[in-house]
Amino acid sequence: MSSRFFVTGTDTGVGKTTVCALLCAALDAVYWKPIQTGTIEGTDRETVVRLAGLPIERALPERYRFAPPVSPHLAARRAGVRIRLSEVKMPPLAQGDNLIAEGAGGVLVPINETQFMTDLMRHLRLPALLVSRTSLGTINHTLLSLAILRAAKIPVRGVIFSGPANPENAAAIEKYGCAPILGRVPRLRSLHRTTLLDAFRRHFDYKAFLA
Repeated sequence: MSSRFFVTGTDTGVGKTTVCALLCAALDAVYWKPIQTGTIEGTDRETVVRLAGLPIERALPERYRFAPPVSPHLAARRAGVRIRLSEVKMPPLAQGDNLIAEGAGGVLVPINETQFMTDLMRHLRLPALLVSRTSLGTINHTLLSLAILRAAKIPVRGVIFSGPANPENAAAIEKYGCAPILGRVPRLRSLHRTTLLDAFRRHFDYKAFLA
């Protein structure tokens, strides 16, 4: 059985792409970001390939790419395009291939005039990994995101933290959010495959990512 997940976050800039690179390296997974905005500043595909040391063929092309670093619905509108879920299809993968798919922004980022990132997750039928900060405010943001995911009937595998250890916040999220903490990416002086793999070994529960 393969392990396949959709990585989402409590908001933009929370550390989703770093988590994706870590998981791709640790699980030998294929990376895919179906909708990418901000290509004028580079792409998350390029970042994951560099950080995880992935062969380029293990990082799949985006279905939608937009230059401005704005929400997908706005970027698409400016480009005269409508993002259609019917055109976002699961990539052809080998039976044993693991997959890490990455969303854009948080769980309720709109992708068109009626649909949100949660609709993309449900469309792809992948369980969610929620990336959250460890700092002040994370309890509210994380519990709200978990509630939205569950209301959308998206299976949640658990929460991954980004930042310094904060046991009290972790305990509160596990208790009130009824979601396991699967791991944490600490602040790293340098980001590359070796440091990410070391962080996975030290701070993650490997068994939680098995199918």
